[in-house]
Amino acid sequence: MDSIYRVQRHIYDASRKYYLLGRDGLIDALQPMAGETVLEIGCGTGRNLICAAHRYPSAMFYGVDVSAAMLETAQASVEKAGLGHCIQFGQADAARLDTEALFGAASFDRVFVSYALSMIPPWREALAHAFAAVAPGGALYIVDFGEQEGLPQVFRAGLRAWLAKFSVEPRADLEDELRRLAAESGAALTFSRPFRDYACRAVLKRQAAA
Repeated sequence: MDSIYRVQRHIYDASRKYYLLGRDGLIDALQPMAGETVLEIGCGTGRNLICAAHRYPSAMFYGVDVSAAMLETAQASVEKAGLGHCIQFGQADAARLDTEALFGAASFDRVFVSYALSMIPPWREALAHAFAAVAPGGALYIVDFGEQEGLPQVFRAGLRAWLAKFSVEPRADLEDELRRLAAESGAALTFSRPFRDYACRAVLKRQAAA
């Protein structure tokens, strides 16, 4: 991943803002309480965590990414924003995530994954680890590329070809996998396909502790 992002990281946020739809809506939905913890898996340049930390100054934020180059950019951005006191990063493969080793915490009140599952080949394993990191009563939030079924075929084919150049593949089975996790755990799932299925959005909420 570093070979891909060592150069791209410098233009990543500017180039992605127009087609990674729904990221800010996900941040709006997090709504952590004071003192609660929020983990982003696949945090990249730290853009989402910085936005969230400004929005929720009383929460604590953590981010993991497999790319050391992206994390270098993320740390510099956090320091520039003066948010080093509330955002912490760790390098990890999302499919083998161990937050206890990284941060000394096994679970978080909010976990979110923004346009990352479509870039992770073992995405089911990454999804399982993300949900495992959700504390009782907490929730997992996801936004990613949809199947674009509601969009013109020419646009859809062009978008798919362009995404493939960056090893991005929308996960057609994401909703089914989330429903399986919900059924096995008793969690509540909300799933939608906004922007004419350009994107998909999900919230998987764990039951509170008895």
